[in-house]
Amino acid sequence: MKKIEEYVRSIPDFPEPGIIFRDITSVLQDADGLQLAINSMQDCLKDLDVDVIAGTESRGFIFGVPIAYNLHKPFVPIRKKGKLPCETVSASYELEYGSAEIEMHKDSIKPGQKVVIIDDLIATGGTIEAAIKLVEQLGGEVVKVVFLMELAGLKGRERLKGYDVASVICYDGK
Repeated sequence: MKKIEEYVRSIPDFPEPGIIFRDITSVLQDADGLQLAINSMQDCLKDLDVDVIAGTESRGFIFGVPIAYNLHKPFVPIRKKGKLPCETVSASYELEYGSAEIEMHKDSIKPGQKVVIIDDLIATGGTIEAAIKLVEQLGGEVVKVVFLMELAGLKGRERLKGYDVASVICYDGK
């Protein structure tokens, strides 16, 4: 059986020279790769008491929903501003080229619920830091954050210090 790293396509010099883009579409397009990715991420939650799985738009949905389904837990989408129809809470975060804002429904997390946040990649950690703020603003407790891939050179894990962070694959660079 192949290792999960073997399913990830690495594209040199994209989107700019010197960058190696780690493409997960090659994982998604292979049934074995997709199953291995989801199972590997879910394995990070073994023996963890969790009430809710949350995922960030859009690749956090891809991995978070099957994990929530397998664990028989509700799934909460964390979306870009303006995409959710009911009353929301929001948090802003900085990007390389500006800022962005994410939202959750105000009634999606109940006080005291134990929440796991799922996403495909941790780079600088800004998106997940904002997602954590939203969960905590609603009274939830983030008990773990799980990523398929980590770009360790961008130090996102340091930004999430104090939280239980796991990644299935860790790349040294950016």
